[in-house]
Amino acid sequence: MRDHERLRVFKLADEMVLSIYRATLSLPRSEQFGLTAQIRRAAVSVAANIVEGSARSSHLEYCRYLDIAYGSARELEYEISVCRRLGYLDEQPGIALQRECERVSKSICALLSALRKSESANRRDAAS
Repeated sequence: MRDHERLRVFKLADEMVLSIYRATLSLPRSEQFGLTAQIRRAAVSVAANIVEGSARSSHLEYCRYLDIAYGSARELEYEISVCRRLGYLDEQPGIALQRECERVSKSICALLSALRKSESANRRDAAS
């Protein structure tokens, strides 16, 4: 088992959730059950899947949950883009939020890449 709180990627995702919740407070009330709810779900999904994956004992399951977190992070990037284009988020705060989502996506991708490289090396060593 891994301690998710020690992971840089978790800390970034956790901060992103807080940023998302703050930013979505200003979305139109008509979007309360639409974009607002979807954006918040996607943001929480990123952090929650990192936590859940960290609690799994198998390397394969850990990577699977990180894959899901990555997908949710990319979904979130799109949803923030939609909000910006609809004028629900001011330009600069919207761009900052999108960049934060991109940073999380890239961090998850880098972690996955390192884990897969490590697993591949372990398999080669075991076969030798």
